[in-house]
This record gives sequence, C-alpha cells and structure tokens, in this order.
Amino acid sequence: MKKLLSILCCAVVLLSVSSCTKQYITPNPNKTIYADVATSDWAAYSDGKSYYVPISVAELDDASVKYDGVVVSVSYDGGKTYEQLPEVYNDLSYSFTYNTNNVTIYAQTSAGTLPLAAPDAIKVKIVLVYSN
Repeated sequence: MKKLLSILCCAVVLLSVSSCTKQYITPNPNKTIYADVATSDWAAYSDGKSYYVPISVAELDDASVKYDGVVVSVSYDGGKTYEQLPEVYNDLSYSFTYNTNNVTIYAQTSAGTLPLAAPDAIKVKIVLVYSN
C-alpha cells in the first residue's frame, strides 16, 4: 500500500511540474533615427526669441507620443560625440518638443533672446524608447 501511494504521489508531482509552461516576452527594441541639420535649415520662431528646426520622424506615431519616451542628442563635431538635450552650448540653450511624426529643436540665447545668427550645423540622434 505504501509503495502504491508513493508511486501515485510521484506521478502527481511529475505531472504538475511538467504542465508548467515558460512564457518568454520579447521586448520591443528601441529605435534610433539620425538627422543632419544645416545652418540654413534653422528658422526664426514666431515668438521672436528662438530659432527652430522641425525634423520629420515617421516612426513617432500617436501611440509612441502617448506611451513611449523620446531622447534627443546633438553633435557639434560631426558625430564624434553627442550631448543630450536640453543643454547650453556656446551661449545657446537647446531644447526640444515632439508630437506625432515630428521632433522640433529650439535654440535661443541663455538670456532668452534670439541669437544674432542661426545656429551652426548639427547632427541629431533621436532615440525612441519603447515602453509597455
């Protein structure tokens, strides 16, 4: 009787352990978009205090705007180093906003006034950080 009970218990344990299934969730990979901004691409903003440049980002859909994160970095040395926005560089304060299909970078003096000339050419790296 003990033998039969032991065999039955082992069978129940083996069946319950083998019925477990592992579930693997593959995260969405982050997406990186690069853009080159020439000095001639900058335009004076209507507030009269800053320059701006819109960058088209097709991957930035409504869901990404609502749920995901956006990190923008710029390079002043042709892509050798990148610095994350917002930041101040050469007395220009850089910031950004984003909405569906668009990232806009702004540049104004650190005093909050329009620079005397449009900012220099920059390389831009936009990272879409997916979240669930």
